[in-house]
Amino acid sequence: MSHGLIYMVGPSGVGKDSLLAWVSQRPHSDFTVPLYIARRSITRPEDGGTEVHEALTEQAFSDLEAANGFAMRWEANGLRYGIRHAELAPLEHGHWVLVNGSRAYVPEVRRTWPGASVLHIKAPADVVRERLLARGRETGAELEARIRRSQDLSAERLTGDMELVNGSGLDTSGRELLALLAGRSPAGTP
Repeated sequence: MSHGLIYMVGPSGVGKDSLLAWVSQRPHSDFTVPLYIARRSITRPEDGGTEVHEALTEQAFSDLEAANGFAMRWEANGLRYGIRHAELAPLEHGHWVLVNGSRAYVPEVRRTWPGASVLHIKAPADVVRERLLARGRETGAELEARIRRSQDLSAERLTGDMELVNGSGLDTSGRELLALLAGRSPAGTP
């Protein structure tokens, strides 16, 4: 069976981690093709948040990078992110693999995995503001600048990409995501 890489992107506050957590709780029967959510390696300690990741020191990340330990790697917001080769192995078994990625890395994904679908997650500014305030990481002008960027920045969209506006409740948005995935062929084409 063919396979498909789904590379999910969107700015902070649009609810990517919450959507991934929701999807990970769904029974396998909800998917037309088995779906695997890739675990990221990040130079950030485990924080008990919504994303379970492999926490690496800068040195450990550099060592893995030098040993070609990552299939994907990028930097964003002062952190380094990687996807180990083993996290993409389910592609070889006919599964979809969903990667929570970076908008800046989309051109590399398109070059390296030409059959990949990019899933753009968006949310209205008021929803992003509410979510970022709840996180408590930024305030004042820094928060407002992040909200503006969330509305302005996007990765280039191509035919075959998917888009989800995550502005309603998580259950509603999660079901919309399942509907988007159900409308895809396993190879990631419409």
